[in-house]
Amino acid sequence: MKRNLRLFCFVVFPALFALSSAVSAGPPTERQVLDAMHRATAFMDGTISCNGGYLWTYSDDLSLRWGEAPARESQIWVQGGTPDMGECFLRLYQVTGDGYYLECARKAANALIYGQHPLGGWHYFIDFDKTGLAEWYTYIFSNFKWGMEEYRHYYGNCTFDDDSTVGPTRFLLNLYMTTLDPAYRAPLVKALDFILMSQYPNGAWPQRYPLRHEFVHDGLPDYTSLYTFNDSVINGNIAMLVEAYERLGDERYLAAAKRGMDFLIMSQGPVGQAAWGAQHGKDLTPAWGRTHEPPVYKPRYTMENIRALERYYLITGDRRYLEPIPGALAWLEDSAVETLDDGRLQLSDRYEKVTNRALYLLRTDRVNEEGYGLWKLSYEPDASSRYVTVDIKRLRRDYERIASLSPEAAVAEYNAGRERTRATSNVDADTVAGLISSLDERGAWVEDVKVYGMDVTKRYPKGQKFNNYNPSVDDDHASIIIRGISTQSFIRNMTTFGNFLKGME
Repeated sequence: MKRNLRLFCFVVFPALFALSSAVSAGPPTERQVLDAMHRATAFMDGTISCNGGYLWTYSDDLSLRWGEAPARESQIWVQGGTPDMGECFLRLYQVTGDGYYLECARKAANALIYGQHPLGGWHYFIDFDKTGLAEWYTYIFSNFKWGMEEYRHYYGNCTFDDDSTVGPTRFLLNLYMTTLDPAYRAPLVKALDFILMSQYPNGAWPQRYPLRHEFVHDGLPDYTSLYTFNDSVINGNIAMLVEAYERLGDERYLAAAKRGMDFLIMSQGPVGQAAWGAQHGKDLTPAWGRTHEPPVYKPRYTMENIRALERYYLITGDRRYLEPIPGALAWLEDSAVETLDDGRLQLSDRYEKVTNRALYLLRTDRVNEEGYGLWKLSYEPDASSRYVTVDIKRLRRDYERIASLSPEAAVAEYNAGRERTRATSNVDADTVAGLISSLDERGAWVEDVKVYGMDVTKRYPKGQKFNNYNPSVDDDHASIIIRGISTQSFIRNMTTFGNFLKGME
C-alpha cells in the first residue's frame, strides 16, 4: 500500500524562533541554553515525532528508522523510546517551568495511551497503521537469523520484557503526580491493575500476558508463560508496584510486590547451586526459553537477584530476604573459571543444572527448515564465548554492610534514600557550548550511530535470513555505521542542559 506515512505521522510544529548556532565568547548564558533546548525540542516534536511518540534511531535524511529492530514510519517504540522521551520532557518542564515541555510530555503519554492493550499493558511498539503490520513481521521482523525470536511471531498481547510495560506505567505515574490530571489516572490504574492480574499465585510473572502458547518451534514449547527474570521482568514489576504503593497508597500494590519478593527465595537453586536462571519452569528450576536460552543457571541474574534481595531487606526490614545471599555468593565464587589479577572472578555466562559445569553456547553452520541459525551447547569455549566478570569482594562487602543493619536501621536507610533529591552533577560550560554549537540548522544532533544493515525495502524469501549482529560474533555487513539521530543522545544532551541550568541557580 502506497501512502505518504510521513505526512500521516509527523505533526508540523513551527519553529518557535531562530537560534544562531554560534555561541558568544565566555560561558553560555541562560538564554542561550534555553533557546538551544527549545530549538532541539521543536525539531524532535515537529519533525521526528510520530503522533507524539518516538523510536530509537533515525537516519540523517529520515528515510530509515529503527527501534530495537528496523521500524516503519507509522511505528513508535514503547520499549525505551517513547516513555524515555516523555520522562525527559517532564524533567525539562520541572527544571524550567516551561509549559511547552509539559505539552510534549502529554503528547508522548497520549500516544502510549492510544496503544495501550485493553487489559492495560503494552507491546514493544505501537503501529498507527496496522494494515501493514502482518507484512512487516513476515518480511522484516521475523527474518533475523540469530536470536531476536521475540520478533518472529506477533502474539497480539503484552510484554514485560525490557520495561515495555513498566516504562510507560512509570511515566504515566510521574505525569499524573505532576499534573494530577484525571485523564492520566485512568490509564495508570489500568496499567497497574494489569501488573496485578498477570501475577502468578506464587508471586512470579510471565514474560507476556495474557498467556499464549501457540508459538512452538525448534522442538521447544512457547517460553513466554515461564517465570521470567530475563531483562528485569519480575524485579521490574516489583519495583514498579513498590513505587506505586509509596506514591498512591494502595495496599494491593505492596502485597503483590511482597509476593514477588518471596518468589526470589522459593526459586533459588539448591545448596551448592544457589543461583537463578533467565526463566524458570513450574518445577522452579531454569527452563528453556528461546533457542539461545538453554535451562541453565546464570551469574547475571544471580547478581541481579542478590542486589534485589538486599533492596527488599531495606524496603521491608524482613531479614528473610538476606538468607539466600550467602549461598548465592558462594556459588559465584565456586563457579569461577579464572581469578583475575585484581581479585575479580571470570565466570561462564551459563552453568549446567545439577553438574554445575560451565556451558558455552556456540553458533553452527546449520539452519533449521525456516533458515534460522542453529546453536549448540559445548563444555569447551571458542573465540565467541561470553564471560561474566564478578567483583566478588565488592558483592561480599556490600552484603556484609547491609546485613549488619538492624531492621529499623535498614528501613530508615531506604526511606532516607527516597527523600534525597537526585544529585545534579557539575556540568562543564565548554561541554554545554559544544552541544549548542553542534546543533544543525534544523535543531538536530547528527552523529555516527550503529544500526542493523537490513535492507527494509527487500523481501526475504523463505530460508534467506538477515545475518544480524550478535555481541559475541560481529558478522561482516550485519551492522553498519551511518549518520543519524538518536533519541537517547537527545535525552542525554537535554539532561546536560537541565543540569547546567540547575547549577546556575
